[in-house]
Amino acid sequence: MAMDGLLLVTITKQLNELCPCKINKFQNISDEEILFQLHTRNHGNQKLLINVHSNTNRLYLTNQRETTQANPSNFVMVLRKQCANCIIESIEQMNYDRILCFHLATRNELGDYVGFNLYVELMGKYANMILVNEKEVIIDALKRIPVYENSKRFIHPGAVYKYPEQGQKQIPTQAKNLDFDQSLVSQVYGFSPILSTEFAYRIHQGEKYADLIQEVIHSQTLYVYDTDYHCIELTHLHKQAKVYPLMEGLNALYTEKEHKIRIKEQCGDVYRTVEKELKREKKKLPKLLQTLDKSKDYKKYQEYGDLLFAYMSQIKKQPNIVLTSFETGEEVTIPIDMRLDIKGNANKYYQKYHKLKRSQSILEEQIQICKDEIEYYTQLSDQLKYASIEDALEIREELVNNRVLFQKNTKRKVKKKNVPNLIHLKVNEADIYVGKNNIQNNYITHKLARKEDLWFHVKDYHGSHVLLKCEEVNEELIRMCALLAAYYSKGQLSSSVPVDYCPINQLKKVPGSKIGFVTMKKYKTIYIDPNQEQVQEILQTYKKPA
Repeated sequence: MAMDGLLLVTITKQLNELCPCKINKFQNISDEEILFQLHTRNHGNQKLLINVHSNTNRLYLTNQRETTQANPSNFVMVLRKQCANCIIESIEQMNYDRILCFHLATRNELGDYVGFNLYVELMGKYANMILVNEKEVIIDALKRIPVYENSKRFIHPGAVYKYPEQGQKQIPTQAKNLDFDQSLVSQVYGFSPILSTEFAYRIHQGEKYADLIQEVIHSQTLYVYDTDYHCIELTHLHKQAKVYPLMEGLNALYTEKEHKIRIKEQCGDVYRTVEKELKREKKKLPKLLQTLDKSKDYKKYQEYGDLLFAYMSQIKKQPNIVLTSFETGEEVTIPIDMRLDIKGNANKYYQKYHKLKRSQSILEEQIQICKDEIEYYTQLSDQLKYASIEDALEIREELVNNRVLFQKNTKRKVKKKNVPNLIHLKVNEADIYVGKNNIQNNYITHKLARKEDLWFHVKDYHGSHVLLKCEEVNEELIRMCALLAAYYSKGQLSSSVPVDYCPINQLKKVPGSKIGFVTMKKYKTIYIDPNQEQVQEILQTYKKPA
């Protein structure tokens, strides 16, 4: 469900409480998503996220740590050039429509004040961001619309900004003589079909239109249902809603939905590469096994050669020669290459015998390598299922180091982190570390851990390395670590998942293996039922900020 005009009234009201505020930075989160880093007088630093995707267009204040694109878009570069360190003086909603106008002010090179308007249009497939000057001339737009696409509304640098055409409707706070048996979408500005249905339902229950409008405008709450949400309770759905403060609710609503989309946009090459390599190795394995099976008959070619040399003077060249075997006394049919003489055919069979004999050891080695590669890429595929953007970027780094992917050429120099993006929990005096990919697992096991620390890993599955550092180990901490190890693994949806744990000094790195692979000498096993709600509660309570 997209935002409607009346929901934007309440959002605009909260955003205006931050004004005037300074824009410190513009950043690309995705191709159609821009993050505004704001500094306010009374509310500290805030992050305003604006998305103009055709299906999920929205804006709200976010408290999430967002990963930005290495190369900003052209529109973001224009914003940085024209509106660097500008002040948002106010935010105005245009006629209860899904269009907001950010009134910006900054100083030019001569020190004079210059004004800009940034129009944010959240209108479904026509969603856009357009920067104009004081004369309403377009400086640039996130989505440029040429004449041949829309002859009525030309969105391009140098064109004059025109307000989208609207039908004749009434203003929500001044509406009169409404027909509540008909949809309010066509009668009043700012209504969506879901809100119109809710108004009609409540009015038929005896409530007044004016009271409902005031409830919407002054609401500070977001009611979230399975597929719908709004700033008033949608009683006609007859369902229980999750209730949040407005901005917090928008955060909770979109964070999970957009997470996978952003990963695919920023790290799509990682997903494609892992899938391609896994498919290639799985296709390669049956061919190697088939070739190995054929090579096991190598001794018969030696017998062919021996028989041809033994009877060379007694036989004449023909397509198939039948001779008696020295060992079994049975008749053996030998195919003959008519281009070669008998001696040449015998030498050819000897060459084939030696080749197949040598190939057996090589094929067995290649089959083992292929199986290891399948296991490795299956592990990466499992890790990507619950990876954040930072985790996926670390997996890309691993693939680049293994020469599977090539490093992207970016103008911006990215500082290499000393510590990977692992999960760190502080439970009283104990520290728990959880790795979600091979780089994090390797760091936890071989750099962060000490001999006396406890190490956890799910049994018979690919999964995370969990490290427990504390002076006194108790059952509660062991069960918590086992729960995290089971949850961040392929056994996440199983029950009674076995988790092995042991001191770090019982681990041994496998020589020549991929990063993150270890074996255990002595260990204990605990069985745990992974529970998503319990894990989320642990993370919210004990997770330390990165």
